Amino acid sequence: MLTLEALGKSFGEVPVFHDVSLTLKAGEFVALLGESGVGKSTLLNCIAGLEAADRGRVVVAGRDLATLDEAGRARLRREKLGFVFQAFHVLPHLTVAENVALPLLLQGRPDATRVAALLDQVGLTGLGARHPAQLSGGQLQRVAIARAVVHAPGLILADEPTGNLDPQTAERVLGVLHAQVHEAGAACLLVTHSQAAAARADRVLILSPDGVRAA
Repeated sequence: MLTLEALGKSFGEVPVFHDVSLTLKAGEFVALLGESGVGKSTLLNCIAGLEAADRGRVVVAGRDLATLDEAGRARLRREKLGFVFQAFHVLPHLTVAENVALPLLLQGRPDATRVAALLDQVGLTGLGARHPAQLSGGQLQRVAIARAVVHAPGLILADEPTGNLDPQTAERVLGVLHAQVHEAGAACLLVTHSQAAAARADRVLILSPDGVRAA
């Protein structure tokens, strides 16, 4: 589902990481650890085609990002990726349910039952009609997680998805991600500082400026 080959990224003259190589298969849950500032979020953005790597190769669901134009990368994200951003990126003018439903609507396959079920799974039952301004940070995080998996993507990229959650709720949403991986056959790359979250992974990797290695 995901292959990285000798990926490297710099900002100007400042290197962020280099020689990052890894493979994720369908049905695999992988946690990525690393010190703050080492480029974990940047790596996820490069995988999603939101930022361009300076060197190396990114292949998602058999598609080399270098062969795709911006429209092609957007289509790949829409159809194959689910992304949980640290900053949530929910749309303030849409309700909770509309935010979660957005990936399905973009694919022309609305499914209110699926949306309601996911809101229930992440602990937001009855809040579908609210707007983001009426939610706490932890609730917004759960909206972002539900939105990322509602369309059953093949690859889930999750950037600190439990960072704003209490332990009980964190365990609940990790269960949602695990269901997508182990029941629906997706692959998940989870960036986290949480040892509890990492303990749920099939593999744990550590990102450093020199590349990635097994924990």
